[in-house]
Amino acid sequence: MAYSAGFTPHPKISYVGAAPTGVASEAEYLEIGVAERVEPDRLRDALDAALPAGLDIVECVEAGPGGLAERIDASRWQVELPGVTPEAVRAALTRFLAEDRIEVERLTKDGRRSLDARGAVVSAQLSADVPGAGRVPSPSLSDPCAILDVVVRQATPAVRPDDVLAALRAVADLVPPSPPRATRLAQGLLDGTGRLADPLGPDRRAALAARESAPGPLGALA
Repeated sequence: MAYSAGFTPHPKISYVGAAPTGVASEAEYLEIGVAERVEPDRLRDALDAALPAGLDIVECVEAGPGGLAERIDASRWQVELPGVTPEAVRAALTRFLAEDRIEVERLTKDGRRSLDARGAVVSAQLSADVPGAGRVPSPSLSDPCAILDVVVRQATPAVRPDDVLAALRAVADLVPPSPPRATRLAQGLLDGTGRLADPLGPDRRAALAARESAPGPLGALA
């Protein structure tokens, strides 16, 4: 790994939009500076072997021009609400989305802070209503579990899944009887339709183009 210069060198590693404490994530990204060029697959295997079980490096790509932070401005969250029916969530979302601004309070190290939990939300709906959504609960009258699909801009201060739930409680008195479970499914740059573009897409395409344009073995047909 490469290190910064100066009297107190630091490893060149940076995170983009790290997930808050208490949530799961399937889409965390980081940039690592290396002292010498290395094959991405080799780096992925080395990092994966050094991490504890449950923390998996899915893919490494060689970075192209521009920083990773320029390609990420939103997250897609899946929030499981045990004991809450889909009908209750739909009714709460109708009230939530009708508002322009919903103030909620969060306890920080500097005391309580107020933030707008509605302004950062690009879309919010039940996973059952989202084509191609991740996990959708099977109907059960004895144990309902609605799953919320939310796309949130990474604003400052960051609006977290628990802030969205606090806003739903404020406007619709939606209070899950059991602790919710939040999982980040994706990060990326919002397009005009509200979808998230893959932040590694440009680097992946550049690597593919470089391989295709590389000269083949002597005498091989192009």
